[in-house]
Amino acid sequence: MTSIKPQPGIMDIALYVGGKSSVEGMDNVLKLSSNENPWGPSEDAKEALVRASLALHRYPSTDHAALREAIGDVWSLDPARILCGNGSGELLMMIAQAYAGKGDEVLFTEHGFAMYPIYANANGAKPVVVAERERVVDVDALLAACTKKTKVVYIANPANPTGTMLGEADLARLADGLPKGAVLVLDGAYAEFVEGYDAGAALIDQRDNVIMTRTFSKIYGLGGLRIGWAYGPQHIIDVLMRLRGPFNLSAPALAAAEAAMRDTAHTAKVRADNAKQRDWMAHALSEIGIPSDVSEANFILARFASEEEAKACNDYLTSQGILLRYVGNYGLPSCIRITVGDEASCRRVVHAITQFKEGAA
Repeated sequence: MTSIKPQPGIMDIALYVGGKSSVEGMDNVLKLSSNENPWGPSEDAKEALVRASLALHRYPSTDHAALREAIGDVWSLDPARILCGNGSGELLMMIAQAYAGKGDEVLFTEHGFAMYPIYANANGAKPVVVAERERVVDVDALLAACTKKTKVVYIANPANPTGTMLGEADLARLADGLPKGAVLVLDGAYAEFVEGYDAGAALIDQRDNVIMTRTFSKIYGLGGLRIGWAYGPQHIIDVLMRLRGPFNLSAPALAAAEAAMRDTAHTAKVRADNAKQRDWMAHALSEIGIPSDVSEANFILARFASEEEAKACNDYLTSQGILLRYVGNYGLPSCIRITVGDEASCRRVVHAITQFKEGAA
């Protein structure tokens, strides 16, 4: 037995398992398990990445000034209150590191992103799971679960894997009802898919206890480069800056992200194409008896009659080379999350599920 012991909470972490990306012995696999953008990044982002490759011998910017300025220009935000990270995951972890430790509590909802309890345990805090109401974040339940030990409250808006979201009034009520000293974290990984949604920026500008995180992995199609950003009160950004590594983003990633952010026409096209295919797929599945909540993201949560049916359908689709995300580990044992693909992909999924339903009848 070794005498070398990790910090409390670390061995309580269940390792995160990502969506499957391959099927042994099978080509032409359709991967719709990780909420990736099927249309990919903008041409401007690709060109910026290539140009950046000419200077790989140089260290990247440490202040990310050009990217922060681009984000500020597009979203009408103060660049001084923007912090960039290695994906939004780094930033979400840094928030827990900064504000939650031994004896503290970190709150999140029962169907929330699987990394939230990991962030709590990694910093010795207690993860507290709060019930949702029909797959929607329940503000009253969250506020009732708060104690003097509550330091961080994570919610994704829109939520993953449900696709549901809270309105501005509910978010404000949640922020205003938190205990003194607690931080509300709005995980906005899918915020750009919602037309006209500021992801909580106005809320943040009126309060000192709210911060939002965003990512370039979804609508911008840059998941492979790992870029995220946060916007919050100056006092929180100043704290997080002290935890951020000086070279946490590579020069190619910074260049591609800046170009992607400024190519608003591409972003708008992806948003529109996603909404069209998402709504078509949700309607087509409802026609064969598989309902889903109205999704505001780039996926839908298909609800089956039972856990057995959901697992059987997922196995059948895998046998057909279609990879979706069975979400029993999210407390949704009768559900499968389906990433929105292009038109051909969505039609292939619906056709395969229809075949499964007909064969199971």
